Amino acid sequence: MAFIFSSSTLRNTAISLILLTTLLFFLLIPLPSQNYPSTVSLISRRSLLKKNNPTSLICSFSNLTSSDGLFNYSSFHFCLFGETPFFSIPFLTLVLLLQFYILVKTAQDRFSVVVTKLSTHLKLSPSMGAVTLLALGNGAPDVFASVAAVRGGQPRTGFGAILSAGTFVSAFVVGFVAIYASPFAVDPAPFIRDVLFYLTAALFLFYVYLSAEIFLWQAIGFVGFYLFFVGFVFWMDMGYNSGNKIKSAGVEEVGLVNNGGLHNGLEELDCEYGELKRRSEDRMKPKFFEVLLKIPKAWEVPVSVLLKLTIPQISPSEWSRFYQSANVALCPLALLYSCKSFVPLDHPIMFLFPNSFPLWLVVLCGSGSLAILHYIVEKEPPKTEQIPVVVVAFVMSVFWISSVAGELLNCLVALGLLLELSPALLGLTVLAWGNSVGDLVADVAVAKAGQPAMAMAGCFAGPMFNMLFGLGTALVIQTANVYPEAYKLHFHLSIVVAFVFLLLSLMGSLLVVTWHRFRVPRFWGFCLVGLYIVFMGVSLIIAKFSV
Repeated sequence: MAFIFSSSTLRNTAISLILLTTLLFFLLIPLPSQNYPSTVSLISRRSLLKKNNPTSLICSFSNLTSSDGLFNYSSFHFCLFGETPFFSIPFLTLVLLLQFYILVKTAQDRFSVVVTKLSTHLKLSPSMGAVTLLALGNGAPDVFASVAAVRGGQPRTGFGAILSAGTFVSAFVVGFVAIYASPFAVDPAPFIRDVLFYLTAALFLFYVYLSAEIFLWQAIGFVGFYLFFVGFVFWMDMGYNSGNKIKSAGVEEVGLVNNGGLHNGLEELDCEYGELKRRSEDRMKPKFFEVLLKIPKAWEVPVSVLLKLTIPQISPSEWSRFYQSANVALCPLALLYSCKSFVPLDHPIMFLFPNSFPLWLVVLCGSGSLAILHYIVEKEPPKTEQIPVVVVAFVMSVFWISSVAGELLNCLVALGLLLELSPALLGLTVLAWGNSVGDLVADVAVAKAGQPAMAMAGCFAGPMFNMLFGLGTALVIQTANVYPEAYKLHFHLSIVVAFVFLLLSLMGSLLVVTWHRFRVPRFWGFCLVGLYIVFMGVSLIIAKFSV
């Protein structure tokens, strides 16, 4: 079958490549080396909470420890709080929760909306949108957190987060969906395709991890395998378009592409998600969890204002003259900050004057002048959505997610040192749960509302994207730095256990659902939930007795 590509198709393809290049730019920015291992070697992790060393000496060493982020989180404990865990640990925990809140809010309220609009403007089919922009939007927090972990010298944390999040979704979330909504049918072709590709990717990564080293060609193979998966989905979507078109489970079944295309379907999905989550919130969440959810409300206003100042509003109905002008002034500064690994912020710039000026001041003066001019000239909102504004919103959303993910990892490592927790255990718990609880609530709510196939469809493609594209990109960076040598992977039993349970959940779902003629039985839901509980128990035991 031959396909004729119009000029609009080529233009959309070019825009897609530009956006992908922008994403890879933020992922590939080299970080300065972080001396976490040296910190542990000079001051034993087991003795950090003991006052055997002079406070001034430890504080001085902590301040000298390199950190590419805004703050040196270990110095809060040793310097600000005088090595008092009673104050420093709650403070770092609160900072960690705030970073999680900013990360999730940016990904859900900004990044996902922008990705939806881009899918509409690029006229992507539902299947293509699901495995590209939408997969990135849903998995952005996990992807950037894991990339930051590997790039920051904590590969065990990155591996643990990706694998445990995948196990959480493929076992715990799928299990709850099956318990609440079974028995229900799934579309055979997309189900087999997604599970087999995910299973193959997990097996390949498991083999590489057991070999204790990874070469550049293997890391590139992870990213290439996901691109092949995207191409395969594209082939299925286009190849059957004229005849027996294969419908994606849970997408076209609920009429997401009825006449209005992807845009109308996504709007219906957003409305349905919001309504279902509101109706099921009281029934699904215990009172203790409701109390915890009230904490981020105090952060909502300042975080929302901060995001509005730096991420443009793409809807004309939400246009603000002040915020739009602030975007003109602050966005260049944010992009300059993201490039600080290449060009220092205080890089001297020579003008006609005898004195030089730092680069950040030059950019601030230029962007500030443009912002004032914009505020004077632009007095009416645009009548339609503007593609350049959407692209800028996409870039700034990626910037925020990438930056906050790096800060989160720095804070997480410092907190783990104080609590004497291994990086692998931190990845298996905090990072894995932090961005997956929302998926659990939303998917179970959708399943209870009568759309279990749609809930099931999002439980495989998203984690596979996180593993292949997110972790794969981080491994490409690390292997490229040591090329032609192999990048060494240190063995840890908890990572192997995570691999085993992820493979068990995937193979079990594939066999059981296929055996029952692509209907999900209720007993399998209980089995999957039990499997995840066993996984967490084994992981905690290993972390307890491992060094």
